[in-house]
Amino acid sequence: MAHSTQPQLVVGIGELLWDLLPSGPRLGGTVSNFAVMAGRLGSRAVCASRVGADDLGRRARADLSGLPLDTAHLQTDSLHPTGTVGVRLKDGQPQYTFEEPVAWDYLDLSDDWLRLAAGAAAVCFGTLAQRNPHSRQTIEGFLAATPVQCVRVFDVNLRPPFYSAEVIERSLRRTTVLKMNDSEMPLMLDLLGIGGGGDLTEESLLAGASQLLARFPLDLVCVTMGGSGSLLLRKEQVDRHAGIPIQVVDTVGAGDAFTAALTHYYLRNAPLAVINDAGNRWGSWVASQAGAMPPLDPATRDSITTAIGWDISTEGQAGGSAE
Repeated sequence: MAHSTQPQLVVGIGELLWDLLPSGPRLGGTVSNFAVMAGRLGSRAVCASRVGADDLGRRARADLSGLPLDTAHLQTDSLHPTGTVGVRLKDGQPQYTFEEPVAWDYLDLSDDWLRLAAGAAAVCFGTLAQRNPHSRQTIEGFLAATPVQCVRVFDVNLRPPFYSAEVIERSLRRTTVLKMNDSEMPLMLDLLGIGGGGDLTEESLLAGASQLLARFPLDLVCVTMGGSGSLLLRKEQVDRHAGIPIQVVDTVGAGDAFTAALTHYYLRNAPLAVINDAGNRWGSWVASQAGAMPPLDPATRDSITTAIGWDISTEGQAGGSAE
C-alpha cells in the first residue's frame, strides 16, 4: 500500500493527570505523554481524556495547547476534579497515591468520541483508566467502534491496586500490540493463570511473551527492560535491542515515548528491528531530559529520525485513515 500524505489519527484514551511533586504540579499521565510524542512524530494526535472544571483542568488545556496535540476532544467534568497523583520518595524510589474519584474516572462515550474512534488508525489504552466501571465501559466501547484495521495498543502500566485479571484479560482480547516492562511480565502471567514468568531472565521473558501470543489475538508483544533495551516478539520473529547509552535525567514519560514511537513505525509497516530501535531512541531521549514532555527542536528530531535510518516515504502504511 502506498504511503499516504495525510497524517494518521492516533488516539491516547485514558488518564490525564498532574503529578504533585515537591517542586510543584507537573502535567503527566499516559494519555498526554503518549499523544504528545505521537504528534511530534507526525501523527494527528488526540488526547481523549477528561478534566475538571477547575484551575488544574484549565492549566492542563493551556499547557497542552502549545504542543502538537489535538485537545478538541478533551472532555470537561463539572462534578469531579482534575486527576492528581501524590508522589513521594521511599528508600529512593517513587511511591504514588492516586486520588479518586476524579474526572478521568468518568470518561463519556459521546457521539464526538464515536466519530473519533471510527477514524482512528491507532488507539493506546491501559489499565489505570479502567479502575472505574464507567470509564472501563467507555474505553471498551471506544475500542469496539474503531475500524477492524485499527491498531489497538495495550500499554498495561500496572499501578496497584488498580488492575485485575478480568480487566487485563478483557483488554488482551481487544489488543493488536501489547507493551509492558519486564517487572510486569510475571505479574501478568500469574494473574492470567499462565505462570512460567517468575524470573526476569531474557529466556523467561521470551517464554512468557510466546505464551501470551499463543493465547490471545496479538500480533506483537513488546517487553521493555529499562536501560537494558527491549524485546519485540511476533509468532515467528524476535528482535532484541540492547538499549541506547545515555545519562539519565528523568525517566518519567520515557516508556510512553517508547510506545508512541513503536506505534508510529508499526503503522508504517517498518521492520521489527526498526520499530525496536525507534522505541529505544525516543524513549532514551525523553529519559535524558527533564520532564515527560521536554522541548524538542527540529535539529534533534531530525537527528534521531536519521539515526533510526528508515525512510517511511517509500514503505507501506497500515491502519485506518484520519478524518
